[in-house]
Amino acid sequence: MIVSWITLKTTAMRWEAELMQQVLSSHDIPARVISLGVGSYMGVGGPAKLQVPSEHLWTALLLLSPVDEEPEEHDLISN
Repeated sequence: MIVSWITLKTTAMRWEAELMQQVLSSHDIPARVISLGVGSYMGVGGPAKLQVPSEHLWTALLLLSPVDEEPEEHDLISN
């Protein structure tokens, strides 16, 4: 079976992509991190991209998207 991988996020720091990979892994969504260049100094890592199989794209996007906050009651009242 051939798996089609789609890039979900490109980041300047590999640790960010690895953290997102761990979040997806905790929800049983396969993901991989691909390095895009030479690692930088002091252990920060270089640029990387996070990829998921195409059938998991929308679930992964929802899991990694920012949480919408509920509006406060006073925000709903206009003066």
